[in-house]
Amino acid sequence: MSQAWDFFSDATVDINSFVLGTGTGTGINGVITCFPETAARYRRDPPLVIARGGFSGLLPDSSLESYALAVMLSVPDVMLWCDVQLTKDAIGICFPDVKLQNASNIEYVYKGKDKAYLVNGVPTQGRFPIDYTIKDLANVSLTQGVYSRTSKFDGNVYAILTVEDLFRQVKPQGLWLNIQHDAFYAQHNLSMRSYILSVSRRVAVSYISSPEVGFLRSIAARFNPKITKLVFHFLKQAEIEPTTNQTYGSLLGNLTFIKTFASGILVPKDYIWPIDASQYLLPHTSLVTDAHKEGLEVFASDFSNDVPYSFNFSYDPLAEYLHFIDNGDFSVDGILSTFPITPSSAIVDLKVISKNGASGDFPSCTNLAYQQAISDGADVIDCPVQMSKDGTLFCFSSINLSNGTTASQSKFSNYAMTIPEIMETSGIFAFNLTWDEIQTLSPDVSNPFTDYTLFRNPKFKNAGNFLKLSDFLTLAKNSTTLSGVLISIENAPYLAEKQGLGVTEAVMTALKDSGYDNQTDLKVMIQSTNSSVLMKFKDNDKYEIVYKIEESIRDASNATVEGIKKFADSVVVNKVSVFPVNNLFLTGLTDVVAKLQAVKLPVYVELFSNEFVSQAWDFASDATVEINSFVLGTGISGVITDFPKTATRYRKNRCLSKDLKTTPNYMSPVQPGSLFQLITPQYMPPAEAPNPILSEPDIVEPPLPPVAKNL
Repeated sequence: MSQAWDFFSDATVDINSFVLGTGTGTGINGVITCFPETAARYRRDPPLVIARGGFSGLLPDSSLESYALAVMLSVPDVMLWCDVQLTKDAIGICFPDVKLQNASNIEYVYKGKDKAYLVNGVPTQGRFPIDYTIKDLANVSLTQGVYSRTSKFDGNVYAILTVEDLFRQVKPQGLWLNIQHDAFYAQHNLSMRSYILSVSRRVAVSYISSPEVGFLRSIAARFNPKITKLVFHFLKQAEIEPTTNQTYGSLLGNLTFIKTFASGILVPKDYIWPIDASQYLLPHTSLVTDAHKEGLEVFASDFSNDVPYSFNFSYDPLAEYLHFIDNGDFSVDGILSTFPITPSSAIVDLKVISKNGASGDFPSCTNLAYQQAISDGADVIDCPVQMSKDGTLFCFSSINLSNGTTASQSKFSNYAMTIPEIMETSGIFAFNLTWDEIQTLSPDVSNPFTDYTLFRNPKFKNAGNFLKLSDFLTLAKNSTTLSGVLISIENAPYLAEKQGLGVTEAVMTALKDSGYDNQTDLKVMIQSTNSSVLMKFKDNDKYEIVYKIEESIRDASNATVEGIKKFADSVVVNKVSVFPVNNLFLTGLTDVVAKLQAVKLPVYVELFSNEFVSQAWDFASDATVEINSFVLGTGISGVITDFPKTATRYRKNRCLSKDLKTTPNYMSPVQPGSLFQLITPQYMPPAEAPNPILSEPDIVEPPLPPVAKNL
């Protein structure tokens, strides 16, 4: 076997450091264990975690390393899924597809050898295992077959495994063999039945699944269901099952028949929670309840952290999993996933600060976004203060109304201009419109990842109303759960000097008029990238003064850190200033957080989003893994997020309780740089220029100019 376990001891390919320090995915069992209130709902055993091809969301499906990673990162009883294919000499291999070119380099090893066969009655062209012996396939290596996932590990020459290889080398607690194409192999005089009966005498098999009734019925009498359970694998409802010539949808209505040859069913997740054409959840079906009444276990498939399913889940995979195992009505018996570390959360001392409210779910800085942030459990809601032409303070994500409103499509589109002191591109600026004019605009939900065709909550794309600062402060004061508000002030020097608008003074007045100078229930945080603005508030010891370092840095001189301490109580940095990245791989850990903490400056990090494309590969396309790595890996004091619910759920998890003597491996933070080391030289991305070091001139500013008059 090429590389095999040597992979883990190779100093240049240190997967163990990645494995032993990788994120908060706990597997489904971990979700149940870490949420006792959820566990109390179960009369059955906790749901199984079934690792499809191992950790195939990251490493090539069915590779030894993928399986090993799944075992090390998931719960102890994780079930390893092997899609069994038969070679020309009747050897069973684990491979995700009947066509070998879909997840291997076979086209480069054996050129010009495509063949055409009927697969389930459909003419199909490609490279098929029936044309190659196991010896032939020794020259072929596995590759990442999902092209939206990183291919940077394809240079590691991952060998194709036999079922026996998998069992012998990984020693899994449970093995699940899926037989997808028994009829195809039978057409070519290869007996999957004979192979399965033979291999099960040498290998402990926990589950055998197939979408073919005939295959399962042919082996049902040969297996003791207390040792090996048979599972009928439902495909799409309109597809035809070859033995009965019925659609899978029609077979769904005859669970009594299924029970005659199977102990359970494996169904696509939309059989349980269907979605409409707009990708919103419809009411759940009765399938799980109906199957349980028939004595059938129910396993749900098609789970991947990097394949969004419904807008109801706000791109949070944990929210999706919990709908299947913790919805108050039913629980499935297992989940089949390419990311077998289902996200989890922790009880930690962590402040959750919203970014423009819950702007991942609703348009930024609207009443709906703020109400959702409060409902989601945010500790602090934020108001980026803007000022209208007539001096009204209001909350909005940017001084440029082109982003986040319909201004560009309105009668104010001709107000667009370029102001180099503010931004390089043109915009429609808040100070050129009165508050009444701004209120005629509709909000427009933030969509930062449209390049990846990921869109946020389109049903509420233009929902909500903008708030004046005074209304925002009243909303916060009426909340019974918030601990504070964050007021962000930017562009104050320009507004004072060029527009005659004194935003800093106006904020002070608004806070005083709203009673925030005299109350102690809500902490007031004043944030700015301008030290000159923060100096104006420094004398009020009731406020927390927050300095935001806007650019990505790799370090800060000691003198600079001491300089920040003179005018700020805490600091905001971006994620890259903590964990630098190259091509979306973590390359290390900076000293930025440690240096700031050394002078007792709490550090808040932004921006944490649920969309998987916003995260480094190291975090397994999982927002909770990412948060955990920042919190446990660096000890930051808070996260700034446009999806507050994900962060607040993270704090509830019992698996990181201080009462636990040992933290599970799967709850440990990612080790930065260890995944990067798995990339072979020919796939290594070019080195990127290092980020700058923050120096004293970067933080020193002249005092704010006086507010110009008679402009």
